[in-house]
Amino acid sequence: MKLFSEYKLGNLTLQNRIVMAPMTRSRAIDNLPNDIIAEYYGQRSSAGLIITEGTAPSANGLGYARIPGIYTDEQIEGWKKVTAAAHKNGAKIFVQMMHTGRASHQENMVEGTEIVAPSPIALSGDMYTDTKGPQAHPEPKEMTKADIDQAIQEFVTASKNAIEAGFDGVEVHAANGYLIDQFINTASNKRTDEYGGSVENRSRFALEVTKAIVEAIGAEKTGIRVSPYGVFNGMEVFDEVDATYEYLAKELSTLNLAYIHVVDHSSMGAPAVPQEIKDKIRDLFKGTYILSGGYDLERAEKELEEGKGELVAFGRAFVANPDLVERFKKKAELNQPDFGTFYTPGEKGFTDYAFLA
Repeated sequence: MKLFSEYKLGNLTLQNRIVMAPMTRSRAIDNLPNDIIAEYYGQRSSAGLIITEGTAPSANGLGYARIPGIYTDEQIEGWKKVTAAAHKNGAKIFVQMMHTGRASHQENMVEGTEIVAPSPIALSGDMYTDTKGPQAHPEPKEMTKADIDQAIQEFVTASKNAIEAGFDGVEVHAANGYLIDQFINTASNKRTDEYGGSVENRSRFALEVTKAIVEAIGAEKTGIRVSPYGVFNGMEVFDEVDATYEYLAKELSTLNLAYIHVVDHSSMGAPAVPQEIKDKIRDLFKGTYILSGGYDLERAEKELEEGKGELVAFGRAFVANPDLVERFKKKAELNQPDFGTFYTPGEKGFTDYAFLA
């Protein structure tokens, strides 16, 4: 099967085409990658490529309770254990760089930080905090040009930290309503300067961040995740959505990135991403394309054979099946995930799923 064949991703050779998708798991007490996080990724290291949970490039990017960062020496040391565990069985591992922007709450952040976004529009609904339970999202501070430059620099420094920590690369999280997507999407970007309005202006921050990371660590170590038609975190399907993602795909292609990772969460109730726009991105982006969104073994193999992408990301299946690759090879039954423990602290529902006998 094509799914189990080796694949050359930039300078890396992946042992198969199975990708562990990035998934927030909220186990990082004090925002530090710890021993159980290392164990969790180590258990799943038969994947070709692991993309970590969203990781904050700076203290301003910490939106959720117990998510890891990669901006302090202590965090870098913690990640070294994780990358060593992931490499143990041959997986390659990229860290997903996630600045949450307005999807945040001060109770989940440290003193001296601020919640920033392209425009001062609060996200509707609540944000869970460990200290006070669910709290309404506050209005974010509209980023100045200096704030934008600072955020780009934070992404760059964090990417260099990632390489120091032993990561094979970095995935720029430009999807799912976090900071970069907040610039792309008209629901959260009402700016009238060079970062708002037109397709080019709304795409500017995403491209500047990605380009700066490429210059710092190399194109072959940089991937990006996008979510056209995504509505998570208050995003909207806007008028120029197709034109925006076509422009982004074309511009990102000139950077010679390791990959583009396209999110389709229709299997979880989000609007379906039309096949036409996936095909258009596939056509315009001249690098590796990671398929993502509710795949099972049969569909993954079929779409690889059809040339719709080179790699396939699996999310919830990897939560519940540390040995997912082996189960796929043997066509064994899969464990079912326990939704109640997706974001709770500790080993339960994290490192205690059964392996095949």
